This record gives sequence, C-alpha cells and structure tokens, in this order.
Amino acid sequence: MSQTPGDRPAYAPADVPPDAPTGPPAGQDAGDAHRMPPWLPKAFALAGAVVLAFMAAMWLLQRLRDLLLLLLISLFLAFAIEPAVNRLARHGWRRGPATAVMFLVAGVLVGGFLGGIGSLLATQAANLIEGFPGSVRQVIGWVNDTFGTSLSQDTLFQRLPTVTGALSRHLSSLATNVWGIGATAFGVVFKALGVLLFTFYLSAEGPRFRRTVCSLLPPRHQRHTLRAWEIAVDKTGGYIYSRGLLALISGVAHYAFMAALGIPYAAVLALWVGVVSQFIPAVGTYLAGAAPVVIALTVAPSAALWMLLFILGYQQLENYLLQPRITARTVDVHPAVAFGLILAGAAVAGPVGVLLAVPFGASVQAFASAYVRRYHVEEHPLTEPDPPGGHRWRWLRRK
Repeated sequence: MSQTPGDRPAYAPADVPPDAPTGPPAGQDAGDAHRMPPWLPKAFALAGAVVLAFMAAMWLLQRLRDLLLLLLISLFLAFAIEPAVNRLARHGWRRGPATAVMFLVAGVLVGGFLGGIGSLLATQAANLIEGFPGSVRQVIGWVNDTFGTSLSQDTLFQRLPTVTGALSRHLSSLATNVWGIGATAFGVVFKALGVLLFTFYLSAEGPRFRRTVCSLLPPRHQRHTLRAWEIAVDKTGGYIYSRGLLALISGVAHYAFMAALGIPYAAVLALWVGVVSQFIPAVGTYLAGAAPVVIALTVAPSAALWMLLFILGYQQLENYLLQPRITARTVDVHPAVAFGLILAGAAVAGPVGVLLAVPFGASVQAFASAYVRRYHVEEHPLTEPDPPGGHRWRWLRRK
C-alpha cells in the first residue's frame, strides 16, 4: 500500500526523523560498524604495560627492601646528629670533621654502655656458677620445710649429668654450624658499616645533597621540601636530646637510691635503667626495672621491695612532671598516639620501626600543624576541656 511522505512506518524508531537515511553512511560498508575501534588495542597494550611496570616495581622493591631500610636508619641517624654538626659548623668547623667528632662521641657512649652491661653479666654469671651448690642447698631446704617433702641434694646432683649431657649435645650441634653463625655475624657487621657510611655522607654532605634535591623541583616545591626537612631534623634531634636528658636524670636518681640501699653494681644498673627505659618505648620501663629488682633480691627481699616501690614512684614522677616539661618544646606526642605509632612501626619495620616511629610521627604531626588549616570549634558539652589539674583531682572534690 502506498504511503504519503508524512506517514511513518510502524517499525520505525520514534526518535528517527521520517526522512533520515536508514542505511550505512556513504562510503562505509555494513560490516564496518562491527569492527573493533582503533584505540582499543592501544588501551589494552597500555594497561598491560602499566601492570607489568607495577609488578616490576614491586619485585624491585622487595629485592631492595634491606637497602631501603638501611637508608632509612641512616637518614634518622643523620637527622639526630645534624643539630650538633650544624652548631659546630657555625663555629668554623668543616662538616666532615664535625660529623667524625659526633661519631666518636656516640661510639664512646655506646661502647661504655655495652662494656658496663657486659661486665655486669660476666660477673653475675661467675658468681652464679660459684654459688650454685649453696643456692641449691637453700632451695631444697626451703622446699622441704615449706611443703614437707624429703628431697635430697645427692639425688638432684645425680640427675645433673643427664641435663648437662643434653646441654652439651645442643652446644656441639651449635658449634658445627659455625659457618652459618659466621655468615650471619658478617652480614650484621656489613650492614652496620653501611649504615655508618650512609650516615656520615648524609650529614657531612647534607647541604650539597639538599641542593641536589631542590635543583630538581620548582621554587614553590623547594620551600615545602626544605620546610619538611627542617621539621624532621628539629623533631628527631629534639627526640634524642629529650630522651638523653631523661635518661641522665633517671640514671642519677636510681644510682643514688641503689647506693643508699647498698645494692651492688649500682652505677651499671643505673646506666641500664636510664638508657633502656628511655630509648625502648612502651616496654622499656619494665625491662629496665626488672634487673635492679633481681639484683636487689640477692641482697635482701626487703631491698627488692623498696627498689620496686622506688621504680614505680619515679615512673609516676617522670610521667606527670618531668617528661611533659622536657618534651614540651621537642617531641610533643600524645601517649596514645605514641603507642599506636610504636605498634605500626613494629608491624612495618620490626625493631627498627619501634625506634623510628615516634620521631617520624612527631615530624608528620609538626608538618601537618604548619600546613593543615584548622577551624573554630563550636561550644558543646562533648568538647568542653577539663580545667587545669581537674582531670586528676576532680574525684576528690566530688567527695
């Protein structure tokens, strides 16, 4: 049936004009509409290249993990000594000799600490071996008197050869693996030398290294980079300074108390308490306090009890009086945030991360406070702060 020009077939789409052509464009076959777009193979090739580059970067990062960790430790140590090196440089020293002097001072301090602890351990081991039979008699007598048993010292010493034989076999098997032990020791020494070398050059060549980095950045980014570097140096150096001052105060206080109680090796134990409690976060206090209490127990149980009470009391004095005043201008990090940083550092980099977590977090916090915009906080009961001193003594006033 014929149609007028204005009529529309029943099968035609509603949005197609009546006079629109229904076939393919002129010069194009009907099969061209089903062909792959020319950009799609390039997109697949680009996506594959990105995936391969990412996998290669992850493989390279895994292989270079130890090297990057050494560089991170070296950068932290360079930040720690750079304030002192800068001060010597302002007084006319060249940065190379100034860095060498700081290395010498740090080596003397570390060597004195390790030497003192080593001599204490050697002396205590010799005393333990010498007084072992008498200690066994005392323990057996106390067990028999307390529990009504009839243990015999001769029976115990008859069983000792079995124990010592097993111990000798373990030591012999350990001695046969001397090659593995030597390789491990060589690896540790090599890594330590690498850290010292990187630290020396990062500190002695610090200005030249920073100029090289800034030469690759536009002026606006150079200012931000140098500002971040300055904050990291200030916070890391402040962390070492505050920890060192707290360790000195703690060591002097513990030495005076242990000397008054007549506890042997008071100077070495005070050095142990000061260094371990300040430079090993979170668990350092408990590790540091265990040794003086055990040594005091060899003097008298009452001495050990007094030592324990003094350690607990001094810890409260340090937490609420000394540490806030000393760290207010250096590393001001909330204890909960510091504990979270320590857990994160341990999960990422192990023991090294524990030591680096707090100064790293303080640097990030200081950088954020300098560049992050803050707003006025609306008054609300949930945001009302405690009055000064009220959070400690409010429960007394309520009574």
